[in-house]
Amino acid sequence: MSLLQVDDIHTYYGESHILEGVSLSVAAGEVIALIGRNGVGKTTTLRSVLQLTAPRSGSITYRGEELVGKRTHEVAELGVGWIPEERRVFSQLSVAENVRVATPKGGDVDAALELAYETFPALSERRDADAGALSGGQQQMLAIARGLVGDNDVLLIDEPSEGLAPQIVADVAEAVQRAAEEATILLVEQNLPLAMDLADRFYLLDNGQVVEDGAATRGVTDDDRIRRYLSA
Repeated sequence: MSLLQVDDIHTYYGESHILEGVSLSVAAGEVIALIGRNGVGKTTTLRSVLQLTAPRSGSITYRGEELVGKRTHEVAELGVGWIPEERRVFSQLSVAENVRVATPKGGDVDAALELAYETFPALSERRDADAGALSGGQQQMLAIARGLVGDNDVLLIDEPSEGLAPQIVADVAEAVQRAAEEATILLVEQNLPLAMDLADRFYLLDNGQVVEDGAATRGVTDDDRIRRYLSA
């Protein structure tokens, strides 16, 4: 049974029809990659799940509960976390303070810090450093750690390698792999080889529709049909 199920959603920005019948499923413990060119609807799919941009039709269920029509904070309270492309850490707060403020009200802050540091030892070494002083990869680790300590069973991660130097991307890959030990992940990633390394399955979007899906393997990166969609 799917933990997260998206069925035939149609999402608009104003009168622009962005998602035209997107369907996908995410089972507990999976890493699912959404791939495709810029502007084909990948981030909009995440926003639709979160009800930041609610679909006009279709269904999105989490643990069998309908999300369409809920407020974003209600979706978050069910255990769906979002790590946006911009990361959005508090640059003037320390690593430890960033984790503390992400801990749910009444939650065990010490346990949250322990989870963050066990998942990402590099953060433990820099717990007193301002988040703004971290490398891009470390900031991404902190953003993902904040999602984990938010008591989320599903993390929606948007373009974690965007804008990072190649040598930092390996740190991001490790961060996502570590997060996958604690949560189910729906990942938007433009870097196809990275996405195939991280994911169990993929969905390829084009013009607001799923046009291909399957197992995430290195062979996907050499598939001419998929490469045409990504380069068109």
